[in-house]
Amino acid sequence: MISYRKRELGHLVRQTLRQTPVTVISGLRQSGKSTFLAHEPGVAEGRLYCTLDELDTLEEAQSGPRAFLNKASAMAVDEAQRLPELFLPLKRAVDQDRRAGRFVLTGSANLLLLKHVADSLAGRAVYAVMHPMSRRELLGLLDSPPALARFISDGVWPDVDAAPVDETELLRGGFPEVALNPELDRHLWFDDFERNFLERDVRDLRRIEDLAGFRRLVRLAALRIGGVLNVSSLARDAQMSEVTARRHLDLLETLMLVHRLPPFLGNRSKRLIKSPKLYFADTGLAAHLAGVTELKASSAEPLRGALLENFVLQNLMAALEPHLVGVRFYFWHEQSRHEVDFVIEHGRKLVAVEVKATGRLNMDNTQSLQDFVRRTPDCIAGVLTYFGEEVMPLGDKLWAVPLHQLLG
Repeated sequence: MISYRKRELGHLVRQTLRQTPVTVISGLRQSGKSTFLAHEPGVAEGRLYCTLDELDTLEEAQSGPRAFLNKASAMAVDEAQRLPELFLPLKRAVDQDRRAGRFVLTGSANLLLLKHVADSLAGRAVYAVMHPMSRRELLGLLDSPPALARFISDGVWPDVDAAPVDETELLRGGFPEVALNPELDRHLWFDDFERNFLERDVRDLRRIEDLAGFRRLVRLAALRIGGVLNVSSLARDAQMSEVTARRHLDLLETLMLVHRLPPFLGNRSKRLIKSPKLYFADTGLAAHLAGVTELKASSAEPLRGALLENFVLQNLMAALEPHLVGVRFYFWHEQSRHEVDFVIEHGRKLVAVEVKATGRLNMDNTQSLQDFVRRTPDCIAGVLTYFGEEVMPLGDKLWAVPLHQLLG
């Protein structure tokens, strides 16, 4: 039996339970929300756990929502998006008793994007996201804050005792059941996940007539990760209207399968690209959907670099969001000129990150970082991350940082 691994999100949730009556945790199905509610120290203790995935519990909540919400002084309600009618009684219960930590809600959809939820819980809830497991969680490195968070705070890169990144990690991804069990056949697991996702989560939120077309769009989106999103091109390849494709992408984002990363527009340039980039919540799933089975440096896999970018983004999101409240992620791209993979904003501080799937440094790879740092006064560092072994200064505000150090 695999022992429970503490999650980064526990750092934030333990704080919210002391401060607000409702904590809402959204996350892609199978990312570990239910296990977190049952086992995370400071979250699970003394709390009645109920899941609306069980029909008896769902019927109980439907028939008597007020009595259901008063079953215990502290409750965890899993898969809350399955009963939208529960949120108005929840609002009334909170207004009558605003004790901190009364309710934890989870959902396999971004409840903040569901208008009836966001409106009913306005001013009463704190929202958090559970991402698939990060390297820090898998390696048990949660005794100290993330390396990048510490660098943003004090300007010094900490030592991280972690093994170098193996590219097979990208293919397994961060779903706990896959990442923690190397004997599991990931292809069978991802096939089952895709089927359940289409048959349950998608149909729970929206009726889709052409499910085959929707599946085709998801697979085509996986082939476009890391690229600037061109919806008309995606719609044409998926053989559907642009309006339908946009509606499907909205649904995929609500269900937290994809991220549309916005462009950073905070410095002066008339040539900035303003469309978002597309990434998946999990590289293992994205690789599976795109048909990628090998990522060795010697292979000619065209998605190798994009999957590595995706891996860095999902790890940084999972690590930084619980520690740097309000952190935001962007990319920066000037047409036909410079591009920076990620711009991380926290308060007035910015860090630019360029990801390279190489073990050797090349100063030519820093041109975009140099240009961004020069144009952006609030940027405290430009970071080139690579498959190297040591942190090295490369010039004014420029650093080369091994991938395992950046993600540690």
